[in-house]
Amino acid sequence: MLRALRNPGVRAALASAILFGAGTPLAKLLLDDDVSPWLLAGLLYCGSGIGLGLYRLIRRAPRVGVTRAEMLPLAGAVFFGGIAGPVLLMLGLSTMPASGASLLLNAEGVFTAALAWFVFRENVDRRIAIGMLAIVAGAVVLSIPSGASFGSPWPSLAILGACLSWGLDNNLTRKVALTDATWLAAVKGGVAGPVNLVLAFALGAHLPGVANIAASMVVGLFAYGISLVLFIVAMRHVGTARAGAYYSIAPFFGAVLAIALGDPISWPVIVAGILMAAGVWLHLTERHEHEHTHEAITHDHWHTHDEHHQHDHTPDLELTANGWHKHEHTHAAITHTHEHYPDTHHRHTH
Repeated sequence: MLRALRNPGVRAALASAILFGAGTPLAKLLLDDDVSPWLLAGLLYCGSGIGLGLYRLIRRAPRVGVTRAEMLPLAGAVFFGGIAGPVLLMLGLSTMPASGASLLLNAEGVFTAALAWFVFRENVDRRIAIGMLAIVAGAVVLSIPSGASFGSPWPSLAILGACLSWGLDNNLTRKVALTDATWLAAVKGGVAGPVNLVLAFALGAHLPGVANIAASMVVGLFAYGISLVLFIVAMRHVGTARAGAYYSIAPFFGAVLAIALGDPISWPVIVAGILMAAGVWLHLTERHEHEHTHEAITHDHWHTHDEHHQHDHTPDLELTANGWHKHEHTHAAITHTHEHYPDTHHRHTH
């Protein structure tokens, strides 16, 4: 387990879940009770997009180039995650009890994993599947401590459609995960923020005070922006399904923070914590090793000279070759055996 925790993708996924989970109780403290969830989502996403955009300007981050092959997955991720998901969620929540909606929203993790395993052919074994089920079961326990009401089937289908959209968003984002993560998160926030604000105003929402708006956008920067950056980094290193599983424990961190802020400890939180801990343990103690072949590929991303990055440099890059550096490079075809995750460099069949 300690070996797994040394993996940067595992650490990034857990940190992403902590930030996102903490965002919910903090946002509830910042906004009035009568603020619509769409207005809140719009402010959080805007905080993410604007904050990361300013960060890139201050750092003078280099311009991001997207290849023609990456344009369609990126457009699909922005559409499904920033437009289709919020719209479908709005349609579902408008006529559905909140208890049933909370339960159905746990389907995002299931859809993310199912699409990764069965459509995008990411590796899965019994241990990982059971771990995912335990994590989702813990999220379900947190969602309906006092029962759930669903109403008519159409709102339920709309919310499941939103979860499917976000599952597609996660899997399509993985295809461009080597692109600058801060840029990807800024683009998503820049699209999802205005979309949610337009939906909120169309439903008659009104803006709260300036201080609450600013505070909500700061929470959005961390809970939606930096959290998404970390999630993208996690997908590079451990694959979509495993990153999504770790991310699904976010409600538990939110519940723990809520308890720290004054909420009572309840049996659902304890049971959920046990289930999620068991699921994460199953994932952290995974060992996946076999002979596999890397096809020759040329791409551009940040890397160090590990066993998968053995190449020469031009003289101007030689000074940075011993640390993290970025340039177009070619991987020669190679067949070898070692322990690995379904990361960016291990997208092979089994």
